[in-house]
Amino acid sequence: MNRKKAVIGMSGGVDSSVGAYLLKEQGYEVIGVTLNHKKEKSLNEEIKAAQRICDFLGIEHKIIDIEELFQKEVIDDFLEGYSQGITPSPCVICDERVKMRVLFETADREGAYFVATGHYSSVEYSEEFKRDLLKVSYDPRKDQSYMLYRLDNDKISRLLFPLHSYEKKQIREIAKNIGLEVHDKGDSQGICFAKEGYIEFLRKNLGDKIKKGNFIDSNGNIMGEHEGYQLYTIGQRRGLGLKLPRAYFITKINKEKNEITIGEYEELYRKRVELKKFKLSVKITDILDKKIIGRPRFSSFGASGKILFENEKLFFEFDEENTQTAPGQHLVLYYKNLVLGGGIIS
Repeated sequence: MNRKKAVIGMSGGVDSSVGAYLLKEQGYEVIGVTLNHKKEKSLNEEIKAAQRICDFLGIEHKIIDIEELFQKEVIDDFLEGYSQGITPSPCVICDERVKMRVLFETADREGAYFVATGHYSSVEYSEEFKRDLLKVSYDPRKDQSYMLYRLDNDKISRLLFPLHSYEKKQIREIAKNIGLEVHDKGDSQGICFAKEGYIEFLRKNLGDKIKKGNFIDSNGNIMGEHEGYQLYTIGQRRGLGLKLPRAYFITKINKEKNEITIGEYEELYRKRVELKKFKLSVKITDILDKKIIGRPRFSSFGASGKILFENEKLFFEFDEENTQTAPGQHLVLYYKNLVLGGGIIS
């Protein structure tokens, strides 16, 4: 494989566009790849923008249709998660099963050793663990290493993150200085396949599977009526539609009975969580005695704790009780700003 050749994911946004420019400046032969997960056969504005930018930069551009793969691995998984009463994280799953998978397959076909993205992250060789690991970005406010924790070690070694040493404002300045049309384009918000919001998306796709049921307290007393358990998440306080003398939080979702239990904020605290479908980039035995940061959400800076491995099950025990432990969310494990892996909160 050619170590001076790189495939980069091109979304039509400022980050990937500047990433492609920086790679070319560093002497790489760059191929821009845009993934199309939408059913419409006509090209949408994001894809057209990516085409124009690749033409402007003088690099090859490929469009790869991934509609079926995206439906199976991301949308179906998303709908199944809410149907099970948990809160899925579709972007993490997409990066693992779709986006990075297709980019690496494309790189292999094109004979390119490296795969690059506009993620704010980096790769660093760890002397302690004797391998390449993902590392927190130079700008921790924009860090996206969380999203990529499920990548295999052999893929991590082939990653390039051209934005790793920049802040977002610097990226926009570069884009403006070189004449990129997207220099002032806003960042993408929300779930890409549910622009109308996830509630409306669930209503549209689950239809009559969504049925009204009861809110109950911990003693089983009926406290009101909900619109369907699939439309709620553990820890939710707003949007319950209840006229009660004080605020309540969702503490449990029972899909079999279509019941949602509400209670006090204190009932959400957890000291220990089990991590299902975990993936680690290091040996478990090498981290059992380490002080680790667990990030239960992309937007979270995390909390300290330790790893426990009992009866082939992986647990994370916080030093202090934590409320950010909604089932279905991903808990990503960090040590000295290095990504060790993580799993899905049970």
